[in-house]
Amino acid sequence: KRSIDYILSILISPALLIPVFVIALIIRLTTKNPALYKQERFGKGGKTFLCYKFQTMYPDAEEKLKDILQKDPAAREEWNKHWKLKNDPRVTPIGRFLRNTSLDELPQILNVFKGEMSLVGPRPLPRESMQRYPEEEAPFYYMVPPGITGLWQVSGRSNTSYEYHASLNSWYVKNWDLWLDVMILFKTVWVVLKKEGAS
Repeated sequence: KRSIDYILSILISPALLIPVFVIALIIRLTTKNPALYKQERFGKGGKTFLCYKFQTMYPDAEEKLKDILQKDPAAREEWNKHWKLKNDPRVTPIGRFLRNTSLDELPQILNVFKGEMSLVGPRPLPRESMQRYPEEEAPFYYMVPPGITGLWQVSGRSNTSYEYHASLNSWYVKNWDLWLDVMILFKTVWVVLKKEGAS
């Protein structure tokens, strides 16, 4: 699995150079934000690492979120259930496009090269998400590196509950084989093109 991650990453990286450069330039010109966003995520063995993504939010995103959750009960309920908002006012226009097309996750190829992530695996989760992760499912999450794509991403994504997300991660670990990864990679292309479950 590790060897395939490196080989495929090397093969696809040249094709990503121009899109990555263009996206980074657009972010800088339209929002004045740094193009890359780094956040601590949990990986294999419970070790933390800095996960790379394209910046998709306004600089005052955290303050906006607190204000929204205090004033909007429906948004608070959605956040508690899915840990994200479908129509998130913190997201910039270019950020919304990047999220809907999953292009915001392209920089995670750097995490794959560093050995912190895999092309396929559980979604890398931040500390606040792991604090509410089902205790019985957590050991399975820590058994493998998180992935740029995974079973959750091709099984409804934001249209599913947090508990279902955790159960998918455990099922993936228990039933992993190389063919499963291949199927998920192919299905990811289809899901991204259809924008299924994107938010």
